[in-house]
Amino acid sequence: MAQQQHRPGHHDPEFTTNPLWAAVNEYTMSHLHPSSRPNGAVLDSTLESIKSNGTPSGSTGTVQSKFLELQCRILKIKHVLEIGTLGGYTSIRIATENPRCHVTSIEVSEKHAAVARENITKAGVADRVEVLVGPALEILPTLLADIEAGKRERFGLTYIDADKLNSVNYFDFGVKMGYSGGLVVVDNMVSRGNLVVEDKRDHEHVKGGRLVVETVGKDTRVDAVVMQTVAKKNYDGFLFAAIK
Repeated sequence: MAQQQHRPGHHDPEFTTNPLWAAVNEYTMSHLHPSSRPNGAVLDSTLESIKSNGTPSGSTGTVQSKFLELQCRILKIKHVLEIGTLGGYTSIRIATENPRCHVTSIEVSEKHAAVARENITKAGVADRVEVLVGPALEILPTLLADIEAGKRERFGLTYIDADKLNSVNYFDFGVKMGYSGGLVVVDNMVSRGNLVVEDKRDHEHVKGGRLVVETVGKDTRVDAVVMQTVAKKNYDGFLFAAIK
């Protein structure tokens, strides 16, 4: 079953931004994670590679990637699953800041995967970041089988940033492959507030987001919350779920 891993970007007719949001990001990150950090040049180079290779602009933002990286550090997570690699920015940030962490990332596009692998190699973390290419719903059952057979470790964090209509299925795999106290995070949940706009319910992002919220709300395996965010690119949010 093929998947279209689309993220909203500058080409999206509904894409909106606010100069103040961007300014806050730039100011806070310049102090809290300046380019002078050991991985600063690598992260800047990755962003430039994503832009120069024409990779879609929907990559996870620098602030949210930093948030995920900090979660890995706080919880001492050693294994991360990412669904939706694009240019590899989030994987690289997590791996460069968590030297004991291994990232497994799934990308449906051969082109994006090639860019990501090049960036990962340049970042010096190719030994701890693997990119699997293909539809996630074909790869995930194999990963789950490997975990159940003891061939792979369970994931402490599953981060989902891929095609939205299948996010609820990815979430289920994330919980099954995680452990008590682990996290499952789903990006692009709020979609500029369209999550609760009646005449936007047929939009792919909105339909997928509502399905996740309503399904996870009945899932006794987890406890979750949706955090609204504003950032350089957009007004959006993510679902943050802790496995019981």
